[in-house]
Amino acid sequence: MIVQKDFLNKLKDFGLNSYESKLWIALLSRGVSTAGELSDISNVPRSRAYDVLESLEKKGFIIVKVGKPIKYLAVPPSEVVERVKKKVLEEATQRNKILSDLKESETLTELNTLHTEGVKLVDPTDRSGSFRGRDKVYEHLATMIKNAKESITLMTSKNGVDRKHDFLSNHLKKAAKNGIKITMSVPSNAAKKTVEALSAFADVQTHKGEQARFCIVDGKEILLFLTDDMNVHKSYDSAVWVDAPHFVNYFHGLVSKGMK
Repeated sequence: MIVQKDFLNKLKDFGLNSYESKLWIALLSRGVSTAGELSDISNVPRSRAYDVLESLEKKGFIIVKVGKPIKYLAVPPSEVVERVKKKVLEEATQRNKILSDLKESETLTELNTLHTEGVKLVDPTDRSGSFRGRDKVYEHLATMIKNAKESITLMTSKNGVDRKHDFLSNHLKKAAKNGIKITMSVPSNAAKKTVEALSAFADVQTHKGEQARFCIVDGKEILLFLTDDMNVHKSYDSAVWVDAPHFVNYFHGLVSKGMK
């Protein structure tokens, strides 16, 4: 049985490893079969076939037929999708409950204490980092915004305005409700509806085509994009983060003058 590698890779979405994918495809092509037959046509070693088939049975992909020799029956793929979906939702609900309980636990208190004490030992020159990939950058941006105490200053690009609204508006709204001053500088050609939505909780000002993208929080830390979002795929969008109050406060002063 010859199966394209790309097709096998797509089955990872079902939560299957390589051997599981090969045996399941082999069984789907036969409808019902023995472990030996499936091993031969899938090129999965016989020494592994029974264990892998048992795993597929537990996951709900196949049914073990009664009788000898033991044979296996394939579950329709559409039914498998529903089973996998149900399992993913159940696991997500369970993980969410565990994490929600953890927020109020002594364990988290101890971990926060360790982090607070550990940060005191960190040399100021080590309070920096780099990020590659827009998703990772925005995760850190969200963390910065959630931890803000006084002010948030953002400058972004035309496309960045929409992204900030989509991914950060809820965090920014909460910050505004907590009395944190939010200032944003956006291009004059940014989408008007988005600008209006952001203006509901931020002081939005316009600039004429500057390409800089950054976020300054409390005049102490800055996240600065290094790439042009018009000419780079989001997977390669890069940024650096620096927590250096002396430098950032000076930079923030220059930026504030330019945004007035």
